[in-house]
Amino acid sequence: MSVLRHREAAADAPKVLRTCAAGRPNKIAIFAEKSSTELMKGNLTFTMIKPDAVEKGYTGEILAKITQAGFEIVAMKMTQLTRRDAERFYEVHKERPFYGELVEFMSRGPIVAAVLKKENAVEDFRTLIGATNPAEAAEGTIRKLYATSVGENAVHGSDSDENAAKEIAFHFAQREIFE
Repeated sequence: MSVLRHREAAADAPKVLRTCAAGRPNKIAIFAEKSSTELMKGNLTFTMIKPDAVEKGYTGEILAKITQAGFEIVAMKMTQLTRRDAERFYEVHKERPFYGELVEFMSRGPIVAAVLKKENAVEDFRTLIGATNPAEAAEGTIRKLYATSVGENAVHGSDSDENAAKEIAFHFAQREIFE
């Protein structure tokens, strides 16, 4: 069931509903009208500064590149994913050979999670961060400047408006987003 259908089904319900996905509880954020409209227009995206970049002290430089590129940071926090959080967040990759290594890496230290706002946010942010492999990333991109490998590539960026909505809901409550 989509986020929009959940909202229609629970117009006066709390902003977070408990549903069941794959036999276990799962939280799905019900965004306010403005947020849903912004997501549908492609104006919001999600990013994480990954443990490798945080450990190396690149957080400030990466945030500066993001804002210099015209993105507005409308939510941000430093946190650490538990192993279970990382498993759930990257569940789409569960059958891939790198899944276990990815979960270990993402739960090894703090991350900085953020919601970014800009017209055409997902596509523009994917351009700004560059290719997953920093050796293939364009000059001046975040991954070219701060990543060391495909596995430790400094930042995560949503790859679609739909995934941006899911990833934002995974990390932030509506009250934490300031559009």
